[in-house]
Amino acid sequence: MQHIADLLKSKKLKVTPQRIAIFKILYDSTEHPSAEHIYKCLQSTHPTMSLATVYKTLDTLKKAELVQEFNVGEDSFRYDANVNVHPHMVCLKCKKVFDLDTDKLNNIKSLAQEETDFNILSEKIFFYGICAQCKQ
Repeated sequence: MQHIADLLKSKKLKVTPQRIAIFKILYDSTEHPSAEHIYKCLQSTHPTMSLATVYKTLDTLKKAELVQEFNVGEDSFRYDANVNVHPHMVCLKCKKVFDLDTDKLNNIKSLAQEETDFNILSEKIFFYGICAQCKQ
């Protein structure tokens, strides 16, 4: 938990129990949860924390570039503590989001810039399909 507190401090954020709890869920997971899922996970350990606090904290963490926010076509956003550019796989059946760990797509941004002379400021790559577990 000290590492999480140090990350918050490095971004000049006040270290609070709520921020630590919310960021810890994201930092320790690759699930890409929604704010509602985070809220449900914390109800047993932080019963007085409101859903509004979760949303405000996620917004603060996003602005501090400690988490990334994305929408995979649902009614809510998902969050990821891995802020490095990386592609995601989205299962259309179970709605899980997976990180795609590959170096083969690392230069796609530079290839796109060369091909189009477009000044790309950010990138998000999503692949949609059916995960191995749902195919069975």
